[in-house]
Amino acid sequence: MSTSLSRQQLLNIADEYGTPVYVYHAEKITEQYQKLKTAFAAAPTRIFYACKALTNINILKHINSLGCQVDCSSINEVKLALHAGFEPKNILYTSNGIAFSEIEEAVSLGVNINIDSLSNLGKFGKKYGHSYPVGIRLRPNIMAGGNLKISTGHEKSKFGIPIEQIDQVLELVKTNQIHIAGLHIHTGSEIKDVDVFMKVGDIFAELVPRFPEVRFLDFGGGFKVPYKENETGTDVPLLGQKVAELINQLTATHQRNFEAWFEPGKFIVSECGYFITEVNVLKESGKIRFAGVNSGFNHLIRPMFYDSYHHIENISHPEGPLKNYTITGNICETDTFATDRPIAEIREGDKLVFYNAGAYGYEMGSNYNSRYKPAQVLVKEGKAFLVARRDEFTDLLRNQVEVL
Repeated sequence: MSTSLSRQQLLNIADEYGTPVYVYHAEKITEQYQKLKTAFAAAPTRIFYACKALTNINILKHINSLGCQVDCSSINEVKLALHAGFEPKNILYTSNGIAFSEIEEAVSLGVNINIDSLSNLGKFGKKYGHSYPVGIRLRPNIMAGGNLKISTGHEKSKFGIPIEQIDQVLELVKTNQIHIAGLHIHTGSEIKDVDVFMKVGDIFAELVPRFPEVRFLDFGGGFKVPYKENETGTDVPLLGQKVAELINQLTATHQRNFEAWFEPGKFIVSECGYFITEVNVLKESGKIRFAGVNSGFNHLIRPMFYDSYHHIENISHPEGPLKNYTITGNICETDTFATDRPIAEIREGDKLVFYNAGAYGYEMGSNYNSRYKPAQVLVKEGKAFLVARRDEFTDLLRNQVEVL
């Protein structure tokens, strides 16, 4: 079965469920996960889907059915994962600037935990001592990632315990007899260079002798996904080969078993996603042709937030002559999806599809301008299922309390 949806399938979904609408393809998710399983087969490796990319409960259930595990960034994501059927042992919770009470709740749920501050590590040690194995997230001072906003390992980043504070970590571990089961480093997103991951591996190799109970080495995620034609992503088979060499070497050197952990989010769901919009209005200003669609950064903020690129196609008129368009939204802010982009001739009412929209699209959406969030549709085994309805007016009022 094809792991891409045809224009006609997308048009049929737009006709049935209206626009704007997010569409996800289950078989593409399966394909991406199998690529990871194959690439990392040479050494013990656990793959945790970074669910902050897309948390629709049906997506989580499908990912769980594949045998993939799940990485969570908040306690509510942990609860969604449990609701979707993940076992606690297959859930990883990596905290970031959160109240210690959230970590306590994660402990009560029995999931794997990474802690990213000296403060919370100290509190954890005093309360749990050696009784609950835990990982620590370190900041390696490595600049990597496709945009500063998605780079998390550099020296000015809020994420993780700075590597230069490792002696303080060791003192807390010794004082409170903390069971450090893993080391975690995530340097950012959109990382194409395999050597960046291996720099993390070098840090792990230096630190392992100082943590005699460590069993997992968490490289984070952030694999580069191709968004443009002829663009290449992270060479995952090469990364798998190099990580296997490292894990096997460490296992032989220290006579204890190690696992590599990875937390891909975008890699698993980005290419499964399509965002379909409809053209409301065309207007010209000098040499600029504007095509205004029935969406905005309230539905897909990545182009405005990260300057990210999404391939856009006119699926209603794909054979039309190429013309350059600036694609804009209907929000009362500057919400430009693409500037001076060659696209098959656009007419009012045409359907435009944004590709690679499965990660951080719907998930970062809002009701700004009191606009409705779009519907979500999952295609599995050739059938389209509504997995989240479009907002209605009552949804805008649902949590408001009228007192006047």
